[in-house]
Amino acid sequence: MGTATNERKLAVVFLWSISVLSGTCNAEFTPADNYLINCGSTVDASVGRRVFEADNSKSTILTSHQSVAANTFLDSVPASDYAVLYQTARIFGVPSSYSFKMKSRGRHFVRLHFFSFKYQSYDLAVAKFKVSTQDAVLLDNFTPPSNSSPVVREYSLNITRGMLILTFVPLGNSTSFINAIEVISVPDDLILDLGQSVNPIRQYAGLAAQPFQTFYRINVGGRKVTADNDTLWRSWDTDQSFFLNSTTTQTVTYEGKLNYQRGAATEEDAPDSVYNTARRLVAQNNTASASNMTWQFNVDRRASYLIRFHLCDIVSKAMAALYFDVYVDRWSAAEDLDLSEKGFGTLAVPYYTDVILESSDPSGKLSVSIGPSSLNNVAQDGILNGLEIMKMNISTGTVEIVQPPPSQKRELPIILGSILAVCAATAVAILCFVLRRKKNKKPQTASTSRTSSAWTPLTLNGISFLSTGTRTTSRTTLTSGTNGDATYQIPFVVLQEATNHFDEQMIIGVGGFGKVYKAVLQDGTKVAVKRGNHKSHQGIKEFRTEIELLSGLRHRHLVSLIGYCNEHNEMILVYEYMEKGTLKGHLYGSDIPALSWKKRVEICIGAARGLHYLHTGFAKSIIHRDVKSANILLDENLMAKVSDFGLSKTGPELDQTHVSTAVKGSFGYLDPEYYRRQKLTDKSDVYSFGVVLLEVICARPVIDPSLPREMINLAEWASKWQKRGELDQIVDQRIAGTIRPESLRKYGETVEKCLAEYGVDRPTMGDVLWNLEFVLQLQESGPDITNIDSMNQISELPSEARRVGSLEISTADESHTNINYSQMSTNDAFSQLMNTEGR
Repeated sequence: MGTATNERKLAVVFLWSISVLSGTCNAEFTPADNYLINCGSTVDASVGRRVFEADNSKSTILTSHQSVAANTFLDSVPASDYAVLYQTARIFGVPSSYSFKMKSRGRHFVRLHFFSFKYQSYDLAVAKFKVSTQDAVLLDNFTPPSNSSPVVREYSLNITRGMLILTFVPLGNSTSFINAIEVISVPDDLILDLGQSVNPIRQYAGLAAQPFQTFYRINVGGRKVTADNDTLWRSWDTDQSFFLNSTTTQTVTYEGKLNYQRGAATEEDAPDSVYNTARRLVAQNNTASASNMTWQFNVDRRASYLIRFHLCDIVSKAMAALYFDVYVDRWSAAEDLDLSEKGFGTLAVPYYTDVILESSDPSGKLSVSIGPSSLNNVAQDGILNGLEIMKMNISTGTVEIVQPPPSQKRELPIILGSILAVCAATAVAILCFVLRRKKNKKPQTASTSRTSSAWTPLTLNGISFLSTGTRTTSRTTLTSGTNGDATYQIPFVVLQEATNHFDEQMIIGVGGFGKVYKAVLQDGTKVAVKRGNHKSHQGIKEFRTEIELLSGLRHRHLVSLIGYCNEHNEMILVYEYMEKGTLKGHLYGSDIPALSWKKRVEICIGAARGLHYLHTGFAKSIIHRDVKSANILLDENLMAKVSDFGLSKTGPELDQTHVSTAVKGSFGYLDPEYYRRQKLTDKSDVYSFGVVLLEVICARPVIDPSLPREMINLAEWASKWQKRGELDQIVDQRIAGTIRPESLRKYGETVEKCLAEYGVDRPTMGDVLWNLEFVLQLQESGPDITNIDSMNQISELPSEARRVGSLEISTADESHTNINYSQMSTNDAFSQLMNTEGR
């Protein structure tokens, strides 16, 4: 039997080699993990160019106290690419599992194959069971369809453990079963972190860590694509059964070579056979408007979905000739989409865009449409090449894990070891009790009676912060001998009391991390308490980043961190209270009196000083990554302080120009170069700050869907006015008559430079800071100043002035300025934060 199997493997390898040499398939992606299991079989099975190993092989561990290897006749299996896999099944009468040792962490495809048949007394068509991993429930109350057709369930999971355990749990008096399993690693960037939500219109973050279930994968306008012709062994169905109005379209095929571009789609995102075919929108005649192309899919009611549109302009003969709109259900996902712009100035460039529908139609229907653009002098046209629909937040219920049992040879040592461990633990407990009794008998001194053990010391970067006050104090002392504020673990009960048990009436803001409460500690200190939301996409990583950074940063234009709490699975941050709220709240959306132009510029200068300090104050720059008006807070004197460092990241090494990282930030403020290439620099903060400068002068949101199409995006709309030299036409009318023309001109030039398309063309934050200083000087001094352009660059200013960022550090905290953030680590200090249970 083994010889026949080896011969079959050699034949498969030989045929595969021929197909590669003849160019019949795409270049192979080589996965680190590639488990293909033929369940319930004693022999391997060849499927196309792949070999599924019998589940009694050494490649995986089958944990089962009661399982049956079942088989059926070949004639009873429907014809399909995987027919050989559906001849056998592994049947479980009790909870059982397969365990896979992971060579790589990150994104994986997990595919489960089911085909029900009768075997002896087992009728698999009535089986009812649950399937889960250690982290997610994949199937619950699952019964295979009774139409005698095979079912494949595909999941895209971000696996962070060294072992994947797939557990099958029969429900009631039923059984569970599985015919075949695939566990395959895929590129981590197959799903990026950000997408565009259509209802509400906002940027959706947190996709990279999400588990997904594939509902549909469609090759629009083309033939079915089998797993052998996809680099990641996916199957792509045709769109005929989902398409609603075939009379207004035509299918097209591209015979040329696709122009893959860096920063756009790759061969792993979809195969060539998807991008070189499409369905195209056409009008009935030259005068009539074309109807939308629409596809409709059955989905789970009220679930959220990631919809990926695969697009490639294979029909245009010239640039900027194809414009169209994209819709998901009744929501607009893109208007006047120009693929030649997305293709970096060329045609036939594969491209995809991710759209999030956060709640589908309660009827269980999801539709997508391509419609003609409403622009003048534009052809009634549109195109779609491929479509993927993936269900989000798939896990419901409780996961169950069945660990591999020890072998019989190891049972005796394990039992003896357990007995010895229990005895040792009992002895240690008795010893601890005796020592504690002795300790409690010692008289307490006045100092020890006043110090609460609830305040645990926090160690960061070799500096230990020790309490010197009472349980409710917020004052601390550094062991280095420098007095000042530092971070402490604050007891949860103290924060409960300070916020009146987190009374909703005390909420002063809501962000991506959670709600922010105004609170007063027992010593009278006003604080802002930011409590993490269990459902938030921001979690332990952002929590730790905020503490790590702010525990060492001391600058008059950065919000100070007073303490934190991580009891009871809570993640709470406590900051100094900023009396006047956010800059955003003073610009629009409230009845607060309008800020004067001078005060607005002073606020911008303060924020720029804080960011300049982050970029230049340390051996490695700190990139904020979420600069926006809502993260610029104002104290009682309207002095600006930058806040919210949960997404911050240290800058590149000296021999590098950028940091490659998943895109994070706020929609409307994101640097387009960073979004496109996932390459982060401090110039990304400069771009975001440029958008804030536009908010300041226009006093309107950065994204406002209620406005006409050309005005929705503030940066795009205002930049057009600035380039025409007409920025004065869109200034906030409450202050329009108070701005001197010279001050406005310099301000507009600064904004334009900040919003340059490429980071290399943008100024440093130091340049921005000093241009704003000059804007203020022009406003106060008027036209008496000559040679306005002489102060464009920081290099032209006196050397004393260039050090403004460093000079803004509080004198009491100078010891913090030499901390090397490039070597920051959690070490033992944050071991208590690593428990993410319940998050």
